[in-house]
Amino acid sequence: MEKYLDIIVKSYTGYWNYLKYELIDIYHWDNYFYGLIIISLVVWGLEIAFPWRKDQSIFRKDFWLDTFYMFFNFFLLNLIVLIALSNTTAEFFNDILGFFGWHVDSLQVFDVDELPRWLGLLLFFLITDFVQWNTHRLLHRVPCLWNFHKVHHSIKEMGFAGHLRYHWMEPILYKSLQYIPIAIIGGFDAQDVAIVYFFAITIGHLNHANVGWNYGPLKYILNNPKMHIWHHAKQLPSHLKYGMNYGLTLSTWDYLFKTDYIPHDGRDIELGFEDDHKFPKTFLKQSIYPIKTDL
Repeated sequence: MEKYLDIIVKSYTGYWNYLKYELIDIYHWDNYFYGLIIISLVVWGLEIAFPWRKDQSIFRKDFWLDTFYMFFNFFLLNLIVLIALSNTTAEFFNDILGFFGWHVDSLQVFDVDELPRWLGLLLFFLITDFVQWNTHRLLHRVPCLWNFHKVHHSIKEMGFAGHLRYHWMEPILYKSLQYIPIAIIGGFDAQDVAIVYFFAITIGHLNHANVGWNYGPLKYILNNPKMHIWHHAKQLPSHLKYGMNYGLTLSTWDYLFKTDYIPHDGRDIELGFEDDHKFPKTFLKQSIYPIKTDL
């Protein structure tokens, strides 16, 4: 137990020092803090220049709530819980493997350092995105998980910052399920992760933005605003009662596994879920809603 407490303490101090470095050093290209701000401003600018729903306000419904979620989930949440949880989970997993005489390195199928860099990055991206797609499906199919995911689906007007409106439980689930497949590959450095991260954030922002794009032939590869708005549709088709268009970055998984659904231009469809008018409207009440509901 003392070992785990030491990991938690070191995780907090390490991430705090890292966050201070991110705020001060604006000149390294893989700065997550300013990278997120730049991507957000660019996509917001595209919303303003090319609005799909022309009567939607620039400061749409819940704009500031979603902006708070954006910074809380990607920076404060890491400081409060995720880094410490991730590090202790990794150590706990290693301890379990050690009990059987194994180590996480023994699970590694291959090392991406042995591959061309572009191929290693592609494999890393495809595997993480596929795990995220399956995790997203779980959030819709398992009732207790759906209560957490309702926070994201409480969006009533789509905009770029809505991408990052989600309950703090979701990244815990995503990161936990990603750990083993990423450990099996191994060999990634921080810059590799940053490349994939910034690409995924850009596509995710665009998916939720007020722009009417589908990227032409690339719509079968990349998730897009005209596809993702149907994922947020309040009225679900009878043959997809748990939802559709689960892709985060790639749309390919939905086309492969027949969970794609784009019946027509969804620009003006109603968003949300059944009885969403009863759902809490503030950050704190949305945070405790799933816990109260599942008790």
